[in-house]
Amino acid sequence: MWVGVNINGMSESTTRSTYHHGDLRNALLDAGARLAERGGPDAVGVRAAAREVGVSPTAAYRHFENADDLLVGVKERAFRVLSDAMHARLDTVADTGDPGETATRRLEALGRAYVDIALAEPGMFRAAFCEKGVLSADEPPEALVMVGQVMDELVAAGRLPPQRRPLAEIAAWAAVHGVARLALDGPLANVAPELFAASVDRVIDMTVRGLTGEGTTA
Repeated sequence: MWVGVNINGMSESTTRSTYHHGDLRNALLDAGARLAERGGPDAVGVRAAAREVGVSPTAAYRHFENADDLLVGVKERAFRVLSDAMHARLDTVADTGDPGETATRRLEALGRAYVDIALAEPGMFRAAFCEKGVLSADEPPEALVMVGQVMDELVAAGRLPPQRRPLAEIAAWAAVHGVARLALDGPLANVAPELFAASVDRVIDMTVRGLTGEGTTA
């Protein structure tokens, strides 16, 4: 699990030091990230972040209009944490010498990294996908871009039929996001660790098989 990932980027003492050098906005974002990790998106507020940093609410409101405004910044950080964790997991996948097999392992690694970070940082994960503080839709999340790039690798290697490529990254994302949410807020929250691990393996295996057409006639 990605328990070593630093979701906040800075410790509380570093946050205060940064503020004293005049970077209050980033100090408030660091505080908002800590609030999200401790209590999820509902815990993120401008006044609460101001208390964390040790400044007046008036000073904080000069940088963030309201809680939703602050939450947008926290969400952006949460998605960076997610993509960084996925990049790190990709770096552990060795080249097998078979482009199709390597791409398949890379896709599996991305899926497991996604679930791992959700379980390691549940507050931030919930904040990233909550309804409040909507992010701009101009660019897709980096995590989704990464999955799309691996899908392209699968097509190039002949492992993913071109007709299955459109929106394949959405299908894969939905599968691993679903099992992550079931573990955080659903019936998989209290299952034995070995059963949950087997469930994740099964979801990823069936997702890969469904995309590549292995074991199907389509």
